[in-house]
Amino acid sequence: MASFNRIVLLGNLTRDPQLSFTASNTAVCKFGIATNRKWKDRDGNMREDVCFVDCTLFGKGGETFNQYMSKGRPVLVEGRLQLNQWTTPEGEKKSKHEVFVENFTFVGQGGGGNNAPASQGGPAVGAGAGYQPPPPSDNDIPF
Repeated sequence: MASFNRIVLLGNLTRDPQLSFTASNTAVCKFGIATNRKWKDRDGNMREDVCFVDCTLFGKGGETFNQYMSKGRPVLVEGRLQLNQWTTPEGEKKSKHEVFVENFTFVGQGGGGNNAPASQGGPAVGAGAGYQPPPPSDNDIPF
């Protein structure tokens, strides 16, 4: 049976991107996105859910993303979902989902940040379009 792992999110950055490099000099950009959903409950009261998602972007796209994005800015990301599992030093098992971003698009001007928004000279579409370097091995990730 075939399978398909694709996720598309539109939201705002929850923190400034963090750029680092592997031992083989591959850029690794980590950031968080918040998405929200609003609806009316049975009593007519407005309700809201917020979902926080951790994202990772590799290569030249990660460098471009880090250059132009900052906390509060809106972005559309597309990639694949992966479950990470680990055991804490105390022996507690933990897990979380993470999006490995393959493409992104800067959206509007958003809030916060000193970087040039896409409408004022920054790129409109992320460098991730068409270029997808292989993810580094666990030995290459410096964190």
